[in-house]
Amino acid sequence: MHYTYHPKGVCPLEINFNIQNGVVTDIRFTGGCNGNLKAISKLVDGWTADQIEGKLRGNTCGRRPTSCADQLARAVHEAQLAEQS
Repeated sequence: MHYTYHPKGVCPLEINFNIQNGVVTDIRFTGGCNGNLKAISKLVDGWTADQIEGKLRGNTCGRRPTSCADQLARAVHEAQLAEQS
């Protein structure tokens, strides 16, 4: 299933990805630090939502209480819940 998430408190406007049986693929950020977000997307492509959440949840960016990586973790968690419904 395709999922779109609108992150809060970070530069990207949108995170898009596919999730099937808890496995996340084809992650695309709209906005933000292009090179860094492409790297994160490649590194976690094919990981489960649980793996992504376990590694990235809670990461911060400067003084912000969240980061692009943290928002991705939140997005895949939300998508996994929607997929299971």
